[in-house]
Amino acid sequence: MSSYFERVDTSAFRPTSAVEGAWSTQEQHVAPALGLIAHAIERDHADRRGGELQLGRISYDILGTIPLERVDLEIRILRPGRTIELVEAVLSHDGRAAVIARAWFLQAADTRELAGSALDAMPGRDELDPWAMGDHWQGGAVRSVDFHRGQREPGHAWAWLKPRIPLVEGEQVGRIPRLPGMVDFANGLTLRLAPTEVAFPNVDLTCHLFAEPEGDWIGFDTTVSIGPTGLGLTETVLHDERGPVGTVQQILTVRPMRG
Repeated sequence: MSSYFERVDTSAFRPTSAVEGAWSTQEQHVAPALGLIAHAIERDHADRRGGELQLGRISYDILGTIPLERVDLEIRILRPGRTIELVEAVLSHDGRAAVIARAWFLQAADTRELAGSALDAMPGRDELDPWAMGDHWQGGAVRSVDFHRGQREPGHAWAWLKPRIPLVEGEQVGRIPRLPGMVDFANGLTLRLAPTEVAFPNVDLTCHLFAEPEGDWIGFDTTVSIGPTGLGLTETVLHDERGPVGTVQQILTVRPMRG
């Protein structure tokens, strides 16, 4: 496993075995695909505008499973502007849309004197034990990432994550696109439910950032909540070594498996 994807042409990519899914190894884990979309969006913005705006929010609607086969990306501008811009990207397989993403790019300004957050701090990586996510989940994707994790209680965990391989073979990927390539792992970090007994995939993911993450490791302060009618919510505060940098929310469809 040398990377998650290999570029086939300008807008097409082939997944490697490192993209094998946690629910099924015949499908793609959506985490690398979300990172791929963010990479394509940022690269398009850099080509068009030199990266003058900054990515503040990216949201994904996951329309279905993705086979371990070639995917294509199409990008369009929904709301052009000098200081803000809304971009849409569609990742498809064999002509069928699989993920639709929308990203807000916002004007940069010097707000260092105003910077701060009331979000809680989390333990540093050295305070948490190494953790093998592959002991709980299947697939190449979960084996491609280094984890340090501490479970505060069922449904609440802290973790630090770092992928071992690049997103796209031979391509430089920015810090922000690397982030969506990891954040979907949040839904499997703290098991309120055993995945052998209950399926709880997410059908969306929204990531808000108020600071660009620094360093290779990303911290997750993750909670999972399950309601009484088959709905669930995974919420995460994202950290780098300085402190909080953003949040992630994922809505879950909770489906008890019948024996």
